[in-house]
Amino acid sequence: MTADVDRHELRQIIAGLSEGVILVEPDQTIAYANEAALAMHGAGSLDELGPTVDDYRQRFALRYRNHRAPEHYPIERVVAGEQFHDVVVEVRRTDNPEADFVHSLRSLVATDRDGNPSCLALILKDVSDQFEAEERFETTFNANPAPAVITRLSDLRHVKVNTGFLEMTGFTRDAVIGRSVYEVDVLANARNRELAVSRLHAGDTIPQMEACLDLPEGGSRFVIVAGQRIDMGDEPCMLFTFADLELRRKAETALRQSEERFAKAFRMTPVPTVLTRAEDFHVTGVNEAFTRVFGLGEDRIVGRSLVEAGLWVSDSQRVQVESALERHGFLLGVEVCLRHESGANLDCLVSAERVRINDAEFVLLVMQDITARKHTERELFDAIEAVMADTSWFSRGLIEKLANLRRPGRESADGSVPNLTLRERQILTLICSGLDDDAIARKLGLSRNTVRNHGAALYRKLGIHKRSEAVVWGRENGFPLNTTEG
Repeated sequence: MTADVDRHELRQIIAGLSEGVILVEPDQTIAYANEAALAMHGAGSLDELGPTVDDYRQRFALRYRNHRAPEHYPIERVVAGEQFHDVVVEVRRTDNPEADFVHSLRSLVATDRDGNPSCLALILKDVSDQFEAEERFETTFNANPAPAVITRLSDLRHVKVNTGFLEMTGFTRDAVIGRSVYEVDVLANARNRELAVSRLHAGDTIPQMEACLDLPEGGSRFVIVAGQRIDMGDEPCMLFTFADLELRRKAETALRQSEERFAKAFRMTPVPTVLTRAEDFHVTGVNEAFTRVFGLGEDRIVGRSLVEAGLWVSDSQRVQVESALERHGFLLGVEVCLRHESGANLDCLVSAERVRINDAEFVLLVMQDITARKHTERELFDAIEAVMADTSWFSRGLIEKLANLRRPGRESADGSVPNLTLRERQILTLICSGLDDDAIARKLGLSRNTVRNHGAALYRKLGIHKRSEAVVWGRENGFPLNTTEG
């Protein structure tokens, strides 16, 4: 009678508890379950929960968090008198798979004065919401492409690792989980390792810093690592996140090598070359050939504009070059006059192009000195003009060759010049035949002044000023060396 009273009082006590309590008899009969325990199984009564342990097994499917089914249900372990705590299982009704829960279980085995079990209880706590939140976190954590590792602060062992970290490093999941922070060292070669380790032991935020992780197959990986404290359930942890610097390091190496090749080619090219800022044409570098040709060393020109250095002779030519660069981004072989340090003028061919270096705009100018060539050409042209002033004793073939030397690269036209009158064409033909004005006047039966007037009109139309130029123009445009035309 006393035992029944005690059991009744016990049921009254546990009836209002927020934790679920199931009382089991040694014969595996389920004697009692409070409202919390029934609700945690989606049951409305003890009969629905199951009168016995076997009935309970048939109505509810249990599995551990590692997805393995338990060999013995926790309720059976209670009947066997086993003491356990913090056993987490997923519980699902076999008749309603939609009804599932996550329970954290512990056993309570009370004995009488003789040491025999007098009260067997299974204590339940519904942790479904907690594990749903953890599953959402787990899903997000694993799906995040940013490499990450979670380390438990109590023993500094890694408890979670995502795919991003495994792919970045080549580690397997089993090689990381359960290993200490020093075995799989996520702070390896950190730039401020002492600060990072002290913050880790204190559970404080670890600021971003560069590190170099050792890889399982050898080699290393440059990263930026940072740590942030988080709580997983009631367990304080450190979330390590990483940014892979390997691609950036390779890009920086390639860029540095490219810049080194550019600098080497810039220095060694035999043609004067200048590098300027695009916005103001201030010089940032010149090569040895520039100094050799123009006499200006780096100390005299770097940091100054080409105008300040006195390189330009003609401001109009400078504007022409700068305008062409602004419109097209490049120019090829523009003939300009530039000034030597001594004040002498140099004829040059300038080619230039806008280039980008380290995200900044520059202009690369190549200046070919053609002063000697131009001087030789001028001497040749003057000689041609001198000898062509009297062409009566030259052969037709020689005259044509001399004309081509005077204006190289131009082809003869078909001889038709619509803007010339018949008389002007006759006079041009006779000029090309080597006749002077008096001879032309006699041949055409004109006065000398009339011939000179026609000649002046002819010069204006052709854009020339001298008789020798008329001869050259005529020969280039197919005028014959006879007076039969017209």
